[in-house]
Amino acid sequence: MQVPMLDLKAQYATIKTEVLAQINDVLDSQRCIGGPKITELEEKIAAVSDCKFGLGVSSGTDAILDCLMSLGIGPGDEVITTPFTFFATVGCIARVGATPVFVDIDAKTYNIDPSKIEAAVTKKTKAIIPVHLFGQMADMDAIMKIADKHGLYVIEDACQSITSTYKGKKAGSIGFAGCFSFFPSKNLGGIGDGGMIVTNDKGFYDKISIMRSHGGGQQYYHDVVGGNFRLDPIQAAALLVKLPHLDSWSAARRRNAEYYNKKFAGSSIVTPYVSKDCVSIYNQYVLRVPHRDEMLKYLQDNNIGCAVYYPVPLHLQNCFKNLGYKVGDMPVSEKAAKEVLALPVYPELTDEMKDYVAQKVLEFSAKA
Repeated sequence: MQVPMLDLKAQYATIKTEVLAQINDVLDSQRCIGGPKITELEEKIAAVSDCKFGLGVSSGTDAILDCLMSLGIGPGDEVITTPFTFFATVGCIARVGATPVFVDIDAKTYNIDPSKIEAAVTKKTKAIIPVHLFGQMADMDAIMKIADKHGLYVIEDACQSITSTYKGKKAGSIGFAGCFSFFPSKNLGGIGDGGMIVTNDKGFYDKISIMRSHGGGQQYYHDVVGGNFRLDPIQAAALLVKLPHLDSWSAARRRNAEYYNKKFAGSSIVTPYVSKDCVSIYNQYVLRVPHRDEMLKYLQDNNIGCAVYYPVPLHLQNCFKNLGYKVGDMPVSEKAAKEVLALPVYPELTDEMKDYVAQKVLEFSAKA
């Protein structure tokens, strides 16, 4: 049996006719930049995120970058974040010339540990970027308390967690702004790159809107140097078809996660921890296992897709050597990087496929 890590073809087969019809609408209209589908998607994503404003952008990376640029964060400023995340979170901080300041993670959730944040705050700190990793939100009450005390912006990197909740509040709605990614592998994935910024601040919405189009509020008149961060209307067309299915797809991922949890109960395998304050969308289902690399190879040899998120914490990446971090500085992140392994959890998995995955995981675990 073959079980891929993700099967986008299975999802697409259920919505193909609708997607093609929406794309044809864009092509027939020849509104290839901006247009009504962008506006509709922005309004709907803002609504499902319990936010007043949404701005479609070219990727989750550019969502973070647009936010930092619009807040005027740059050289001489510091931004606190986690080293256990996708590169874009920290890459954007570096790209605006600011200094990333790393804080280690909580061992159970893999999200930034709020108890370690305040010690990292200095006079140069301008913002905190918590990452809602693997579909579960960070401890936002504790983070917001620190941010409010020190007058810091909070930009939620919710690229893996659209519609996940913390104490009933949606991802992106608690901080000053939230950033989503529509990369194809996400719970709400496009047919290429795409992203969205959500906020409840009208002034900030106006700034990110201008920054999205080369810093110009009026064509050929530029107040600031911005970027080309526009979302493509063909992406919006596909996402508008997928959005009504998002809740059911995320619920299916939760059911699949619970299925695995029951199969692995009583074994040495550490299954994902979800805080009682959170509802996860399981963008990834991540185990914690000894002999991770050997298990990875064993599963792959048995035609099971699996992946490591993430093998090298960002404080140890070559491009950030100038920051002066060394092995041992972020011990929780470093340990997680050696032990985490993501299994297939996408909605279209059959019970037979899940049984096969669980069987092979337990088979290896018993031998290891």
